[in-house]
Amino acid sequence: MDVLKVGRRGLKLSPKRAAPAPLGVTVTPGNRLAPPLQGEPEPRQSLFLAPFRGAGGANMAHAVRALWPLGRALAWRLGDRPALGLHAQSRAGFTGAAGGSGPAATARKGGPRLLGAAALALGGALGLYHTARWHLRTQDLRAERSATQLSLSSHLQLTLYQYKTCPFCSKVRAFLDFHALPYQVVEVNPVRRAEIKFSSYRKVPIVMAQEGESLQQLNDSSVIISALKTYLVSGQPLADIITYYPPMKAVNDQGKEVTEFCNKYWLMLDEKEAQRMYGGKEARTEEMKWRQWADDWLVHLISPNVYRTPAEALASFDYIVKEGNFGTVEGAMAKYMGAAAMYFISKRLKRRHHLRDDVREDLYEAANKWVAAVGKDRPFMGGQKPNLADLAVYGVLRVMEGLEAFDDLMRHTHIQPWYLRVEKAIAEAPQ
Repeated sequence: MDVLKVGRRGLKLSPKRAAPAPLGVTVTPGNRLAPPLQGEPEPRQSLFLAPFRGAGGANMAHAVRALWPLGRALAWRLGDRPALGLHAQSRAGFTGAAGGSGPAATARKGGPRLLGAAALALGGALGLYHTARWHLRTQDLRAERSATQLSLSSHLQLTLYQYKTCPFCSKVRAFLDFHALPYQVVEVNPVRRAEIKFSSYRKVPIVMAQEGESLQQLNDSSVIISALKTYLVSGQPLADIITYYPPMKAVNDQGKEVTEFCNKYWLMLDEKEAQRMYGGKEARTEEMKWRQWADDWLVHLISPNVYRTPAEALASFDYIVKEGNFGTVEGAMAKYMGAAAMYFISKRLKRRHHLRDDVREDLYEAANKWVAAVGKDRPFMGGQKPNLADLAVYGVLRVMEGLEAFDDLMRHTHIQPWYLRVEKAIAEAPQ
C-alpha cells in the first residue's frame, strides 16, 4: 500500500500512482484558507518550444473640522438664529410691537427666503466636504499603493529565467509588469539550458526572489503569480507563502513522473484580505476558473496554430531564433530543423487535444468564449482593472504577436478591444 507522506516540503506521492482526487479543504499554515489539492494534468513545459523540452483617515478628520464651523455659522446667521454669544441679551432687542417692524417681524417676513439661502449655503458646504473627502481618499489610495510598491522594491529582488516566446513565461511578465515589480531577465538557451543548471527543476519560468537574507526559488508560472500576489496583498514573508504550494510527484497519462503543485490558483489570504481584494466569493471563484482554463486549454491552442502550415512554422521559428538565446549554429539548426519538426508535432498535438481539422476554429471559439465571459458591462474580468485571469489570458495570447495566427485572431474574433485595453493597462502601470 502506497503511503502519502507529509514533510517540511509538503506532500509527496509515490511515483507509481497518480495524484489523489481532492478530498476536501486543505488546512494550511497560518490558518489560511485553501482549496482542495490540485495538480496539473500533464507536464508543465513550453509548447511553443517543444523540440527543446522547454516548459486616509487623519487628513479626513482635518477636513471635517475645517468645514463644520463654516457650515454651522452660515446656517445660524442666514437663518436669523442667534449666535452663541447672544443668549444673554434682552428679549426686548428681538421683539417689536404687534404688527410693528421690529427685528422679529422682519425675520418672519423674510423667513422663507432666509431658510432657502441657509439650505443653499449648507448644501454648498456639504458639496465641498464630499469633494474634499473624495480628493483626500484618492490621494490616500495612491499613496498607499506607492508605499506598497516602494516597500516591495526595497525588500524584494526578482530574477526571471525564461524563454521569451514561452506562453507561461509571458504570463509571468504580464503580471510583473502590471504590478510594476522590477525584475531582471535571464534568457535561457533552450538547447543547453546552462543558465538554470543550478536548479533540479528544469523547466521555465523560474523566479529567484531575494528577500533580505532569504533567497527563494519559485517554480511554475501559476505558483509564481499566486505567491507574489499573496505577498503583495498580505505582506507575509515569501518564505512562508511558498510552503502553501507544496510540490508533489505524480505520474501523468503517458506514464512519466512529473512534478505538480498544490493550490496553485489560490491566493493565501485571510477573510478580510480576500474580501478587500475580491468583494465576494463569486469573483474569486471566477478568477481561479479562468486562470486554470488558460493553462489547461488556451495554451494548447498556440502550437497547433502557429505551426499550422510549413510556412507558418518557418516564420514562427524565425521569430523564436531572433528573440531567443541561440548561438549562430544553434540558431540556423533551430530555424529549419525545428520548424520542420514542429510542423509534424503540431499535428500530433491536434489529435491529443481533439482539435478540429482547421485549428483556427478552436482558437476563434476560445477567444469569443473568453470575451463572452468578460461581458459587455465591464472592461476586464477584474472589473475596472485586469485581474489575474485577464493577465493570464493576455500573456498566453501575446506570444503570437507578429505571426499570422495572431493577425487572424484579431481579425476574426471580438477579442481585440479587450486585448488592447489590457495592453494599455500594463503600459500605464506606475513605474
